[in-house]
This record gives sequence, C-alpha cells and structure tokens, in this order.
Amino acid sequence: MDEKKSGEPQRVEVEIYGEIYRLKTDDPDGLNRIVQMVDSTMKSVAQNTRTFAGSRIAVLAALKISEDYMQLKKDYDELLALLDENK
Repeated sequence: MDEKKSGEPQRVEVEIYGEIYRLKTDDPDGLNRIVQMVDSTMKSVAQNTRTFAGSRIAVLAALKISEDYMQLKKDYDELLALLDENK
C-alpha cells in the first residue's frame, strides 16, 4: 500500500475543454475547483464567440478570469479601506 502523505504532491489527471492534463498538486480538491472554473469559463466563452481555436478561447477565458479577479481585488481593497476608516 503506497499511501501518499498529506501535503505531499500528487499526480492528478484533469480535463479542461476536452484536453487531458497531468498535473502535480498537494491539494487535489482545490485543483479540481480551479479546473472546473477554467473549464466552465472556456465553455462559456466558446458559446459566446465565433472562434473554434482552442488557444484563442483559452486566452479569452484567461482575460475573463483576470477581469473577475481584478474586480474582486478592487472590491476587497475598498472594503479594507472602509474598515480602516471605521477603526
């Protein structure tokens, strides 16, 4: 029985937009959440664009995820500023 120690990197196989990737992670559950987000964003972009090129869809998905991240970061920074004002 070769059980992996907790926190030791594991090889996992994931599928994103029809492609299989073999990745190493010490958090398979966290990686699965990320993979699901990327996969669903790529599928959404593919439905709303006229391109079928996977690389173009990947770039557009990356831009969408980055846009969402930047908005969340801005909201977070504004919230921190409000909390600092109320101290």
